[in-house]
Amino acid sequence: MIDEPIVAAMLIFALFALGEFLSVVSRARIPMLFVVMFGYLLLLWTGVFPPDIADKANISAFASILPAVLIVHMGTLIPFKQLKEQYKAVLIALSGILVAVVLVIVFVTPFVGYTSSVVGLGPLTGGIIAFVITSERLQELGLVSLITIPALILGIQNFVGMPLAAFFLRKLGVSVQKELRETGYQTVAATKEKQEKSRKSLLPEKYQTQVILLFQVFLGAAIAVVLGSLTGINYSLWALAIGIIGTYFGFYQGSMMEKANSFGITMALLIVVVMSSMNSITPSMFTDYLPEVLLIMVVGIIGILIGGYFSSKLLKWNPNKGIPVALTALFGFPGDYIICEEVSRSIGKDEKERKAIFNEILTPMLVGGFTTVTIASIVIASILVGTL
Repeated sequence: MIDEPIVAAMLIFALFALGEFLSVVSRARIPMLFVVMFGYLLLLWTGVFPPDIADKANISAFASILPAVLIVHMGTLIPFKQLKEQYKAVLIALSGILVAVVLVIVFVTPFVGYTSSVVGLGPLTGGIIAFVITSERLQELGLVSLITIPALILGIQNFVGMPLAAFFLRKLGVSVQKELRETGYQTVAATKEKQEKSRKSLLPEKYQTQVILLFQVFLGAAIAVVLGSLTGINYSLWALAIGIIGTYFGFYQGSMMEKANSFGITMALLIVVVMSSMNSITPSMFTDYLPEVLLIMVVGIIGILIGGYFSSKLLKWNPNKGIPVALTALFGFPGDYIICEEVSRSIGKDEKERKAIFNEILTPMLVGGFTTVTIASIVIASILVGTL
């Protein structure tokens, strides 16, 4: 029965749905990716899922071309104007992951080796795209067993990052609440609607149909892959640059895949790529690499905290605001948005307070997540794995 493509696809999406359900019920304390990745390994090890279940579902081939497409989309998420307005958030986010990279390479490499340190840094400083870039390189080099390291980091880092960020944001929220009550403090933030209206577009609105928008994104992805093969520079960097530059000049709209109503299914299929890369991981690999994973995570997270704290002080930002921005490297979107909602709802006593707290923390957190997960981690992963 599992040989039927629709049945195999249904089982894969059942696992995704379970992960999403547990994430919603736990208010993101149990990350969806954690459930999917470890659930897949357990189902694989117990024989419930065959190793080629993605092939049986006839989705592997299409899913394998999606990383470039999603990276182009990520380049369209936040406009230059907002990045310039939140330059401190960008610098703090970058400081956190750069310090983490340096500390891991300096202090972890002597214990676990350079290769293990490098393959753990991509996902640690970002997310799923950095994992895909890293795992692709490891497969090219025949180092499939090492995929266990980034897979474990990707699966468990949310458990550490989100509670830490929430701790500092709650302290910031209390100070915002106090200031609001004493001085009538208000924050001025542009709404998403105004940001979208301020973007120029080369394509008239009547032609911005779902099919045409998808064509634009796939065109950018195809150009990125071709440029990557011609120049030797990883296609992910080209895709990111095409998305950002294309949005700046109006070829792309903001959030292209969402406008084309395709982001959800595309992300789900990308997770299939992640799952398939883990097919060769055995229980013994899991236990063998766990100490290395924990060492990389501890040193890396300490680096993020140090970088976030001192850069906040240098830029005259409240560390309770800056450190969570740096920590977005560990979870990104939608975790950063969910945390802001939870913090503002739990601290604000009325709608005015909740809105003031939410507006104060949301934009820098989104910009921080965009900087780390969408840009910096892709750059770091692409450069570092190129040294292997």
